[in-house]
Amino acid sequence: MTPVFDIRGLTKTYAMGETVVRALRGVDLRVEAGELIVLLGPSGSGKSTFLNIVGGLDVPSEGQVIFEGRDLSSLSEDELTFYRRNHVGFVFQAYNLVPSLTAKENVDLVTEITPNPLSSVEALSLVGLGERINHFPAQLSGGEQQRVAIARAIAKRPAVLLCDEPTGALDHTTGIVVLEAIADVNMRFQTTTMIITHNAAIAAMADRVLHFADGRIAREEKNASRALASEVTW
Repeated sequence: MTPVFDIRGLTKTYAMGETVVRALRGVDLRVEAGELIVLLGPSGSGKSTFLNIVGGLDVPSEGQVIFEGRDLSSLSEDELTFYRRNHVGFVFQAYNLVPSLTAKENVDLVTEITPNPLSSVEALSLVGLGERINHFPAQLSGGEQQRVAIARAIAKRPAVLLCDEPTGALDHTTGIVVLEAIADVNMRFQTTTMIITHNAAIAAMADRVLHFADGRIAREEKNASRALASEVTW
């Protein structure tokens, strides 16, 4: 069976003044459809660089990211834009909502440019915001704004959902609601999901846990079963 991602020898170096930074040092990974993977590791260990390259936001210095049999490094700029727009949903710690638009209108920004999307109302209902679709970001709590961001990411029916510290700015109660939404999308649509977090407790929700250190996957763990978001405490 062809994996969703076959990642080979992924390396990223860049210059900071006269210093060469090696953000990734030959990462190899196969990711199967529907997996939920948690990435742990200290700041600067390469997690975000890895996620950005997998999501087509950055390019590797060496190595390959093969998505459903196609090497991303062989794509033109237009093809890479198509990949990001149609196959990948992003959720960041910053919600990046347009303040002057309602929750529904923020999600509409994606549905209007995507073939065969979920409706904005359906996407918002899936994350528990069916009654808040006409509220502006300033009228929503932090957790609600993050769930709008998740709805925006899943409205295009992406094959892959990439989340970088999605609960980093949230309290425990609100963070659990956001994690429940992410896990529900993963299970309901079999959306391959990767979550970067500094919160090791979230690892219990994953199929696999990748521990990054010094630009490498230093250790990998497989959970015998996945915990529910409601069972996660920190």
